[in-house]
Amino acid sequence: MLNISNNKVSEFFDLSQYKSGQATAHTNQHRLFRRVLLISSLLVVIILFLPWTQNVTSKGLVTTLKPNQRPQTLQSSIPGKIDAWYVQEGDLVKKGDTILKISEIKSDYFDDRLTERTGDQIKAKSASVDAYRSKVTALGNQYKSLQQEQELKLEQAKNKYMQSKLKVESDSIDLEAAKIKASIAKTQYERTLSLQEQGLKAVKDVEDYRNKLQEANAKLISQENKLLASKNEVINAQLNISTIKATYGDKLSKAQSDLFSAESSALDTEAQVSKLENNLANYEKRNSLLFITAPQDGYINKAIKSGIGETFKEGEPLVSLMPANYDLAVEMWVRPIDLPLLHKGEHVQVEFEGWPAIVFSGWPNVSYGTYGAQIVAIENFSTKNGLYRVLINRDPDYGPWPDALRVGSGAKTIALLEDVPIWFEIWRQINSFPPNFYVPENEEDGKKSEKK
Repeated sequence: MLNISNNKVSEFFDLSQYKSGQATAHTNQHRLFRRVLLISSLLVVIILFLPWTQNVTSKGLVTTLKPNQRPQTLQSSIPGKIDAWYVQEGDLVKKGDTILKISEIKSDYFDDRLTERTGDQIKAKSASVDAYRSKVTALGNQYKSLQQEQELKLEQAKNKYMQSKLKVESDSIDLEAAKIKASIAKTQYERTLSLQEQGLKAVKDVEDYRNKLQEANAKLISQENKLLASKNEVINAQLNISTIKATYGDKLSKAQSDLFSAESSALDTEAQVSKLENNLANYEKRNSLLFITAPQDGYINKAIKSGIGETFKEGEPLVSLMPANYDLAVEMWVRPIDLPLLHKGEHVQVEFEGWPAIVFSGWPNVSYGTYGAQIVAIENFSTKNGLYRVLINRDPDYGPWPDALRVGSGAKTIALLEDVPIWFEIWRQINSFPPNFYVPENEEDGKKSEKK
């Protein structure tokens, strides 16, 4: 039947008289094959010149556009133990709602009246500060009084010193007068004695002048004693001035030392008051940390620490919270070779897991089940796997994303680039060339202006 042996059946039988032979015996089969081949070739050539949109495909995850909208864990700033839970997993909480209550595990904070006692200490120390300030004022007044008293005493001593000096001058003059009188009396006595020896004066006259001479000498000695006493008073006045200066210097130094000591004690007590006030503020803040509250509206995902009485350290995660209000985005990872081709604001097609799609990567207009997005951020540093992270969100020119979409879902992204013929894309794929590098129009205009 297949005519594969040297003995052909057609040489012994006329196959045209059978229906099967008539059906298989065609004389124009080669012509038909050539037509089919020609038409197929033309179709292939036409298809090769059809436009093809170059693209960068990658996988990603659904996330949120803003960092504060992403799932977060709540921690405690202080160590403690869990006393009570006020929510359960899946509950919706509002901002400020209490999630759980904790208690202290450090012995330094066991006292329930710690803040009250600290406040009493602050009041006592503040009163001590006032007392020291009053003491400083009193010592200051005492110091000023001593200064005034010193000035008056010194003025009095200086006046006495001047009086002593004037008295020395007066006594010096009187001494000179006494010396003159004694000299005159001596001269008169000698003259009278000489005249008496000559018989011109009586003995009584000599005796009178002798008495006068003795009186003059006595007055001279007395005046000399007065002068020495006056000089001694000058020395005493000088000594009194020095004594006053030394005495009041000691008193003023002691008063000033007491004043400085009181000021130092007042400042030290003020520092203690400030420290106690700081401790009181810390205690009050620590008391407010005994209640873990919701930082924003959200849903309780998971209780990481679940037992009553379970202890934890500061900074340990206690509960996971998913914000209730968020703007969805997709984070995709691209290869370093494709990163220069992506720019902010470029359009990206997204296929979400759970939403079936028929995707034609080169013909996005005929794809079904994909959603429009645009690039909002491009990471400048690669991750551990050597890929760069790119963040995209919904393109306002396209339809909305599915309402039931949740953070953490998988996604596939197609970043659309230039339109090229299909033959060029096949040639590029065969040679493993990257897509055509291009710059958006706004960046081209910026580069042109820089060149100008």
